[in-house]
Amino acid sequence: MTIDRLYTPWRMDYVTSTKKNENGCIFCAKSDDAPEFDRDNYLLFRGPNTFVVMNIYPYNTGHLMILPYDHVSSLMSMSPEARCEMMHLTSYFTELLSTVMRPDGFNVGMNLGRAAGAGIDSHLHLHLVPRWNGDSSFMAVVSNTRVLPETLEATYERILTAMQQNPPQL
Repeated sequence: MTIDRLYTPWRMDYVTSTKKNENGCIFCAKSDDAPEFDRDNYLLFRGPNTFVVMNIYPYNTGHLMILPYDHVSSLMSMSPEARCEMMHLTSYFTELLSTVMRPDGFNVGMNLGRAAGAGIDSHLHLHLVPRWNGDSSFMAVVSNTRVLPETLEATYERILTAMQQNPPQL
């Protein structure tokens, strides 16, 4: 039996990362004292109650996450304002990504709890994933590998440029 290898050197930063805040949360660290947008952390937007980042290990090109600033793990633990803002930003970014990337559809969802598939279950986050007909190529099915046609940096710049032309209104 042979073992195939897929080298992913960009993951080393994540594996060895020490950037966490005092409670050990990488999401809280991304929101701590960050500017309105932050290319180094792929932070796209900061609202009064929530913020939006690109997923640096995306399911697909353009995969965003919308998170509350508060370190909470359940919807009921969020303030009503944060829940409302999260849904407003989901609508806004769905429309923005539709214009910028022209996907055929979207997956929108949350994995609430480790048993539901949450990789980081202590800080609630909503996934917004653009989808294209046929994007589940043979690589994902046969070798459990995703093929992304664009770098994170290029996708970030396209989304940021579109946001600057049509900023979210909260």
